[in-house]
Amino acid sequence: MTAESDFLASYDPTEFDRPSTAVDVALVTIIDDQLRVLVLRRPDHPYRGSWQLPGGFVEIDESLDQAAARVIADKAGLADTFIEQLYTFGAPDRDPRTRVITIAYYALVEPDRLVDLPNGVELATIDVPWEGETGGPVALHLDGGAIEVAFDHEAIVGMVVQRLRGKLDYAPVGYELLPDEFTLHDLQRIHETVLGRSLNKDSFRRRMVATREIEGTGRRQTGVGYRPAELYRVR
Repeated sequence: MTAESDFLASYDPTEFDRPSTAVDVALVTIIDDQLRVLVLRRPDHPYRGSWQLPGGFVEIDESLDQAAARVIADKAGLADTFIEQLYTFGAPDRDPRTRVITIAYYALVEPDRLVDLPNGVELATIDVPWEGETGGPVALHLDGGAIEVAFDHEAIVGMVVQRLRGKLDYAPVGYELLPDEFTLHDLQRIHETVLGRSLNKDSFRRRMVATREIEGTGRRQTGVGYRPAELYRVR
């Protein structure tokens, strides 16, 4: 046996306190020019009856990405969803049960994928009380009223909004919220909803075309009562 083998054979993992590890996923979409996030009602204590993001504890034999994919499949009924790691939330008192560190993820999901949601799962409207990339918690609303949110999930959603606003200037953001073919007006509305402010139409269109992230399809809208706009797709 090597020295390392001897060490590992005698190592006692209970010598140190070990916090629990969880994942929480903010699935964000845009409906009627409003940012929304998928939430579900907690059936058990703590915070029984409150709303939360899909989440759960990481199992001993799975990666963080696998855990995040599992919880959104089990709790939201969604599979094959692109998710991105957001931030680690580790305040000692964030969970009243025990010391829990959560790795938060987020995803942008096209609204059509969120039509047939499981019972007890809703799309809450995100009310952002700050401008620009100030950051901070947000409020979530259902049926026009504020809802009680478990743990620190309002802070998680707030950081998602902050991250999205920060990325709009340097990364392709928002295309996941659109169908395969879309108009520049559709894309501008996505950006305006994320940013929480209006954008100049002409400068926005010049900037988006100049990025070469999108290309014209050579086709135009059909079935509209006005001059049909050109359709674009992600390059």
